[in-house]
Amino acid sequence: MPRLTFKGDTMRSRFSFALVVLLFLLPCLGAAQSGNRVTILYDAFGKAPAMTKAWGFSALVEYGGKRILFDTGGNAEIFEHNVKALGVDLTKLDFVVLSHRHGDHISGLNYLLRINPTVKIYTPAEPWGPFGWGPPNSFYRKDESLAANMRYFDGNPPDTISASTPWPQANFVRVDATTEIAPGIFLVPRAAVRTDEFHRVLLRIAVQSSPTRAAHTYRDYVTPVHRDCPPQIHVHVR
Repeated sequence: MPRLTFKGDTMRSRFSFALVVLLFLLPCLGAAQSGNRVTILYDAFGKAPAMTKAWGFSALVEYGGKRILFDTGGNAEIFEHNVKALGVDLTKLDFVVLSHRHGDHISGLNYLLRINPTVKIYTPAEPWGPFGWGPPNSFYRKDESLAANMRYFDGNPPDTISASTPWPQANFVRVDATTEIAPGIFLVPRAAVRTDEFHRVLLRIAVQSSPTRAAHTYRDYVTPVHRDCPPQIHVHVR
């Protein structure tokens, strides 16, 4: 089984826990790899004296030779401080995964894009979020009886309503279906189910594993295999 080491000592947080379980479920991916680890970069927990604690989350996942930044925390200056304090080089990333649109998980983009402006960033395909994905014009009700000057776009709207982003030069990649982003590593989007999360979409990381192993997940949510995943893909759900 590949061994994992953890840096930052912040495993009490929900996202830290998520990544621990996720990467613990990888025994069938091949030969042991000594460099597999998760480094917590941003959290409100932990004992590392060099780290500044703040609400939000970010972690560097290193597995199978890939370096994956998962979220970027809630404050760019604190994110920068923690990254430098831990000696982490974010100019050498394979890609970034943003789990969802909330500011406590994406605000560190302001620092990341200064030092790595072309890195590929996978985001949920959520309309009206900060990643520039516009909704289809079907999202609003149309009334053909109104005069043209009382209707959006004079009654002839574009198929997709334009949307903006604070990071127009970022290399955002829209994920609206299960996507293999590296051998054996998948992104699986899901709609939020809580009433206070209406219209929010979450991205999960899934890894190819044994079909007999279930992914035990946080908040007592357990799913052996998600219905949208290819066979033998196990999912960790936040």
